[in-house]
Formats: sequence, structure tokens, C-alpha cells
Amino acid sequence: MVVAFVRLKVRLTVNGLRGQPWRAALFIVGVLLGGSFAVAGYAIFAIPGLLDDAPTAGMLLTLGGAAIVLGWLFLPLVFFGVDESLDPARFALLPLGRGTLIRGMFVASLAGVPALATLLATTGMVGTAVRLGGFLAGTVELVGVVLGLLLCTAVSRAVTSAFATALRSRRARDLATVLLAVVAALLGPIQLLALAGAQHADWDQIAAVARLIAWTPLGAPYSMGLDIVAGQVWAVPIKLVIVLATIGGLLWWWSATLERAMLGTASSSRSSSAVRRGTPVSQLVLPLLPTTRFGALASREARYWWRETRRRASLITFTVVGVFLPVVLAVTSGGASGMLVFVGALAAVGLVNQFGYEGSAYATNVTAGVPGRVELHSRVAGYSLYVLPLLIAIAAVVGAVSGRQAAIPSLVGTLVAAYGTGLAVVLPISVRGAYALPDTSNPFALSSGGGLAKGLMSFGGLFAAIVGTVPMQVTTYLLGDVWLWIGLPVGVAYGTGAYVLGSRLAGDLLDLRMPELLAAVTPNR
Repeated sequence: MVVAFVRLKVRLTVNGLRGQPWRAALFIVGVLLGGSFAVAGYAIFAIPGLLDDAPTAGMLLTLGGAAIVLGWLFLPLVFFGVDESLDPARFALLPLGRGTLIRGMFVASLAGVPALATLLATTGMVGTAVRLGGFLAGTVELVGVVLGLLLCTAVSRAVTSAFATALRSRRARDLATVLLAVVAALLGPIQLLALAGAQHADWDQIAAVARLIAWTPLGAPYSMGLDIVAGQVWAVPIKLVIVLATIGGLLWWWSATLERAMLGTASSSRSSSAVRRGTPVSQLVLPLLPTTRFGALASREARYWWRETRRRASLITFTVVGVFLPVVLAVTSGGASGMLVFVGALAAVGLVNQFGYEGSAYATNVTAGVPGRVELHSRVAGYSLYVLPLLIAIAAVVGAVSGRQAAIPSLVGTLVAAYGTGLAVVLPISVRGAYALPDTSNPFALSSGGGLAKGLMSFGGLFAAIVGTVPMQVTTYLLGDVWLWIGLPVGVAYGTGAYVLGSRLAGDLLDLRMPELLAAVTPNR
């Protein structure tokens, strides 16, 4: 039965690439990047063994393994999502027990580029253990590497599934949603904070942290071989129990949320409320927006960005990451200007696949003949109702934390300039490179096994947006304190000009590609 799940996933992945040259090209690029990660990881983890340096191996293997586990937890929530070629809702009517379904989908999730690349990268730890402790240490480390891969897959699936379940409710669980999103999104920034703090710590302190992490589920699977090297054979079965218990608990957690996803449960009760007065148009269009086609579309987008689970997940994770990263740099190094450019560009990346959220529902706009520029302007307006206040708040927090309150207006200008430049890059990508999202309640789901490849579009748009702000960054450096006075108007003008150019190009492209875009974002049945 497990083999059947794997074969089904492989077949769905291959079928998703047929007749789609750009998807095949992105998949190939993803394979190449996964192979590069595997080779680099193997080399890094094998270095302590070649140098015969046991203390360095203890720190590198433990901390590196913990970073990999956190990466599997953090990256699906922000960039890649999780592959749901095997949508659990499709199995609801089949006579399959919960255990069979979990085992099949868990093993099938291992049949992908990220899992294979992670396994190959961490096998460098086995080579180090063999050189330092012989065959027995290498064998134990190999078992730990395999368990580490199972742990990575289990934690990724369990957390994204639980997050999806929490985001399904619009009212009673809103607070729980925010808290869970904050915890999930902080794991990656906390890792960056630990690395920044390690620069000011001595190696003895880092070794002590590594020894502590080695007794947690993050580092236990990757430190078992080193326990054999150190002669601490008694520690291996204890760590084995820790890892197996963690994997079992995560699978149990995943099975509980997976069953609710199959049944489609959601709290849809609606309390009685006062009857809204006014014309249908006034009820549809948000205040301060014109009662035109643009105002109606922008109001719809604004409502969708908070009510639709995928979009709401993107907003929450961006809020946490966008606030935390600049604050960390402001505290540790005293400056966060470069990171603000990254945050502004990252805000625009939320629209890199904006039509994918619509699916076949985009046919309504195609039938109505909405002009391309009006379509894009309204979508950006609805999204910016949330993003622009966040950018202003981020600038205020960074300025207050770094003690540069007078620089807050210029920081706002920097963020707006990066956001406008990011939109200029992302909007054409969203028209030309749109792809369908699976019809599922999981906001982090991706179909066709192409999560890594499709994440390249986000990274490409992010990189291009950062490059596009280089002239403004050079100007900031040359002007010095003068930028504090002109940063806000110049930054707003820079971002607005870039957005106008990009939206015109993307709008004309959308007018030419509406039928092709609709076909690209319609999920395959």
C-alpha cells in the first residue's frame, strides 16, 4: 500500500510536467539547486573528519543538523509550502484507515528533491563519524541521519497541517492563529539571532550550546555517532528514544489535523448581527474607495486577503519576519538599512502568484473583460491596504529600537521604494509565470511536486527587486545625513515610478494572455 502511494505521487508529478515546458525547466533548475545543496552540505559535514578534529565535529554536526530541521520547519511556512500532490481530501471516500493513510503519505513525501538533497547532504556526517570513530560510529551516525530525515519530514507536515487547521476558522481561533504563526515564523529569525550572538561568544560557549542542543530533538539524531567517538555509548539509546518519541508525536499530531482536513470541518457558525443598511454597491465597496469597478475589485481583494487561508497565512508570516529581522540587526549591529530593502522587496513577493489564489474563479473577470491595468491596480490596492501600514510600523519600530527616531521618515521612504520596485518586478512574473494551487484548505499546499522549483520565482523576484533599488541605496550612501530630510519624498517617488512602469508592462501583458493565464491557474482535475 505504501508503494502504491509513492507510485501515485510520482505519476502525478510527471503528469503535471507534461505539456508545460516552463514547469519542466523550473523543475530541472530545482533539481540542480538541490544537487548543489547536497554536494555543498556533504563537503561541509565531511571536513571535520578529514581534519581529524573531534571538537569541531561535535559543534558542526549538531548545530548544522539542528539548522536543517529548523529549515524544514521554517521554509515551508514562508516560501515553498508543502507538496500536496496527494491531497488527503481525495482519499476521504476510500476504505483506508488513518494509519494506512498516514504511512502512505509520509513515505510518499520522502520521494522528492528536498528530501533526497537533505539525505545526501547529511551523509557527510557519516564520513566524519567513520574517520573519527570507525565502522560502529559510522553505522550509528547513518541511523541518526535517516532518523533526522524522517524528523524533518514529520515536523514540516505536522506544523503546516496544524497551521492550516487553525487558519480555517475566521473568528473563534483568530488569536490562536496569530500566536501559532508567530511561533512558527520566529523559529528561523531566532536561528539568525543565535548566529549573530555566536559572533560575540567564545568557542567554549558555542560548544556548550551544541552539547545542550544534542539532547533535544533538533540535534539528537545527528550527534549519536559522535557519542560513540567520545565513548558515551549509553547516550545513544536515550537519544534514539527522544527522536523516535518526537517523530511518533508529530505523526500523531499530523493524523489528527489530517482527519479534520479530510472531513472538511470548519467553524462556519454565524452569529446574528444588525442588518446592514445602504445600497448593494455601498455595502460592497469599502469606505474611502470609489464606487467604480476599481473600487469594487480592490474591496474584494482586501476582504480575500484576510478571509482566505492562504493569503492570511502569507500576511501573518510576513508581519513576523518583517518586524523581527530588522530589529535583530538594529540591536546586534546598530543598523538595518540594508535589511529594510530586503523587507520591502519581500512584501511585494506576496503577489508573485496572485492569480493562483483565484483558480478557475478568475474566469469571471475574464468574461467581464476587466482591463489588465485595472485588474492589477485593484489587486495591488487591496493588498497594500495591509502592507503599507505594516511597512510604516516596521520603520517606526526599527527607528525606536536603534535610537534614530529622526530617521523614521527616511526609513519609510526606503521601504516604500523597495516595495514599489518589488511590485514592478513581481507583477509581470505573476502574469507570465502563474501556476495553479491545489484545491485544499491547507494554505501551504503546492501541487505537482514542484515546491522547490516554484519557490525559485519568489527568490528571483526578490533578488531582482533588491538589485533594482541599488541606485537608491547608492544615493543614500552618498548623501549621508541629507537623506534623513529627503528620504521620504524621494523614496516614495522612486517606488511609485517603478510601480507605474512595471504595472503598465504587466497590464499590457495581461490583456494579451487572459485565456492562457486562466488555463495556467485552473487546477487539474
